[in-house]
This record gives sequence, C-alpha cells and structure tokens, in this order.
Amino acid sequence: MNTQAALWVGFNVFVLAMLALDLGLFHRKEHVVKPKEAGIWTLVWISISLAFCAFIWRWFGPTEGLQWLTAYVVEYALSVDNLFVFLVVFSYFRVAPEHQHRVLFWGILGAFVMRAVLIIAGAALVQRFHWLMYVFGAFLVYTAVKMQFSEDEEMDPEQKGIVKFARRVLPVSRQGEGSRFFLTEDGRRKVTPLFIVLLVVEATDLLFALDSIPAVLGISQNAFIIYTSNVCAILGLRSLFFVVASLMEKFHLLKMGLSAILAFVGVKMLITYFNIHVPIGISLGVIGGILLLAIVASLIWPKQEEGEPKSEQKT
Repeated sequence: MNTQAALWVGFNVFVLAMLALDLGLFHRKEHVVKPKEAGIWTLVWISISLAFCAFIWRWFGPTEGLQWLTAYVVEYALSVDNLFVFLVVFSYFRVAPEHQHRVLFWGILGAFVMRAVLIIAGAALVQRFHWLMYVFGAFLVYTAVKMQFSEDEEMDPEQKGIVKFARRVLPVSRQGEGSRFFLTEDGRRKVTPLFIVLLVVEATDLLFALDSIPAVLGISQNAFIIYTSNVCAILGLRSLFFVVASLMEKFHLLKMGLSAILAFVGVKMLITYFNIHVPIGISLGVIGGILLLAIVASLIWPKQEEGEPKSEQKT
C-alpha cells in the first residue's frame, strides 16, 4: 500500500472509530443533549480537527496546512445554514430531542459517502478541465448574490421532493417507535416517519454540498485536503447544532457574512484567469475577519422582533 492510499484508509478508519466510540459509548443511551455537553463535544471535535491540521502542516508543508485550515473554516461556517434547516425539519416533524442526535449521526455517515464522491469527482474534473474553475467561481458569486437578496421564508419540509417521493414509493408506518428507522406493521416491513426525516437531512446536506464543495475547490484542488477538512467540519456539526440551536436568531447577520465569503471565494477563482492569485494566508484572514465581523455586528445590532417598536433616536 502506497503512502497516499495509507493516508486515505487511516483517516477513514480513525473517523469511523471515533463515531463508533461516540454512538456506542458516550451516546449509547438516548438522552436530551444539553448545551453544556454539546459545548464540550464541540471543543473536542475542534481540538481533534486542529491536531489533524498540525499533522497536515508537518507532513505536507505550511502551504497545504493553511489550505486545510482555510477549507475547514469555510466549510464550518457554511454549515451554519445546515443547522437552521435541521432545526426547522426537527421542529416540523416533531422529532423528540432525545432522538435528534441519532438522526444527525446517521445523516453524517451518509454525508461522508456523498461528499467523498463529489469531492473526488470535482477535484479530478478541475485538474483535467481547468476552465471549470471559472464556472464554479461564477456559480459561487451567483449563489452569494441570491443568498444576500433572498427573503427568509418559512420552509415546508412536506414540499420537498424527497418527502413526496419517499411517501409515494416507500411503505411508511402510521406512527414511529422511538428512534427506530424500520418496524413491522400490518405484517409488512415499513419505514418510520423518523426515516423520512433522515432522508430530508441527507438531501439537505447534498444541496448544501453543491455550494460548499466548489468553495473549497477554490482554496485547494488536493482531494485529500478537501475531503478531510470537509469531514472534520461536519463531524463537529452535530454537537454544534445543540449549542447554537437556541442562538440562531442572535447571529442574524451571519447570513450576510456567509454570502460575502462565497462571493470572495468566487471572485478569487475568477481572477485566476488574469493570473492573479490571492495568497492562502490572506484568504484565511479575510474569511475569518468576515465571520468575526458578522458575529460582532449581530451582537451590537440585535435583530428587531416583529411588532417591537423601534427605539427612538435622541435629538
């Protein structure tokens, strides 16, 4: 086995071992994940990710290390939108808090497979057809503009194609049974409503990957760096969900910051046509600065609730 293959196998074995430890030991008994517990796990996953970044830095070099860290920050930031959608989905389908961790766990396993395919295919296509960089760049700029000017709307999960398709082709049980995805009802093997929720989570992640993967391709075309940074980011997504679920409204300007990040990466990809290359250190600084600015601005200028009278300005 060559070194590159060993790195791929070793990383995936480590991730699967950590997930098995997470579900089999720490979350063997289903329970409501409290913010304190989720905060501790978020710090654990971030620490593991930074340790892996140090390994990349030492093994591949400083340039690749910075690329990995930048891709990780971008993916982690863009995952915030995922959290909001997950919150809506869980609320709509009335998923009990003690079952949410299980859905997110299996959803992330599916995300590994989907993202691995998309990343390997995307990196190979960009290396073979360099002009795709400009297509991805233009797509990111378009997505950023659309995100910036689109109105926040109530999402109805029942209107998602995946839900309609699943209910049409799959035998769905009338009621769920705890955290089970399958059960026997009327003598037939059926999927539970919780399985439909899992399908929605998987489909949502796939849609968001169509934005985030082109973004990280603008940072690096090394499939191993892109894949591992993506995986490390979404590993911490489950615990982060329980930390920020109640804080979403406070960081209302984060959407503006995310659109600015997408626009920055898109422009960065487009200007390579003119042989202009933004150093990876500057990219990381700009992306981190945009995130920090959006968070601080959200705290300074909190979102005004509907019906709340505007504060009178002193004259």
